[in-house]
Amino acid sequence: MKRKIIVGNWKMNPPTLDEAQAIFKKVKRTAANLTSTYVVVCPPLVYIPKFSPLRLKRLLKTSVGLGAQNVFFESQGAYTGEVSAPMLKEFGVTHVIIGHSERRAAGETDEIVSKKVLAVLDAGIHPIVCVGEAERDIHALYLDTLRNQIRNSLSRVPKKLVSQLIVAYEPLWAIGAKDAMDPAVIEETVIFVRKVLADAFGQENTLNTLVLYGGATNFRNAPDIVSRGKVDGLLVGRESVNTPGFVELLKAVDAL
Repeated sequence: MKRKIIVGNWKMNPPTLDEAQAIFKKVKRTAANLTSTYVVVCPPLVYIPKFSPLRLKRLLKTSVGLGAQNVFFESQGAYTGEVSAPMLKEFGVTHVIIGHSERRAAGETDEIVSKKVLAVLDAGIHPIVCVGEAERDIHALYLDTLRNQIRNSLSRVPKKLVSQLIVAYEPLWAIGAKDAMDPAVIEETVIFVRKVLADAFGQENTLNTLVLYGGATNFRNAPDIVSRGKVDGLLVGRESVNTPGFVELLKAVDAL
């Protein structure tokens, strides 16, 4: 059985390093006792060096993967304020979130996402590629939107590297909502996402491509989403910095 993966996207939280270290310490302690779940923490960029297993020479001891929330598609150059995939790898970053809905809302296009995905793969890092429709319509036209977004965002991915991808399905209308999407509907959508991937890269090549769900997840609904929704794990936003809730979420998913 594949290990489930839980990705905590801290976004621009917490406001201080002391708080960040406290969250990371508790998550790491919990992750060390999980048997079937792998945890990736994606803190704000400025905190990454503090949690780097390479810089702290704890690579073989770490129980938590280190992720970044964004990346640039060039390896170096005159790009003020940007950070490259090779730079992130220097600090032991193993995963990068790409194409999050908040980044797309700020102007990030499928074309930009596709460049970032390739740059991250070339650096030997796992891209967590976010896709999802803004709204659902009764005629199911949102499926065309989702299909095109997946194809365009992954247009530069070589077939030999597609197994390194992680696709995070996060419907925009569910992010920050009171309730998560119905697990039965999640399962239907995940089947569709897997079909789009298989059509684009071949079924054999996508057998190990993970598909996550993101949107209003918490420790109460997470087990149902993972089990009934047939996802490989979760992309968790606001709950990932609510340490007690996130710890309970990890334990609940691991117990499945």
